[in-house]
Amino acid sequence: MPKKRESRGRRKGDKGKSRMIQCDNCGRLVPEDKAICVTRSYTPVDPQLAAELEKKGAIIPRYPVTKCYCISCAIHYGLVKIRAEDERKPRLNII
Repeated sequence: MPKKRESRGRRKGDKGKSRMIQCDNCGRLVPEDKAICVTRSYTPVDPQLAAELEKKGAIIPRYPVTKCYCISCAIHYGLVKIRAEDERKPRLNII
């Protein structure tokens, strides 16, 4: 059976089995190397208040928060796009 992707949709390489993690949105178990992980900074202070405090010279802490999503949730949130057919890699039909 032909492979659709050279990496089989993962960034595992030649490691063997990778551990499973839970999607932060739906709870599905996904291999760690297949999940789409996004790191965003989070601040507990309201943005308008933070802007005023920063003008006065206060330092507002920002914490990095990493969330991992399964493929279907990543597509739903727009983190991964489905490419148009003409933008996809051309398939070589080798028999």
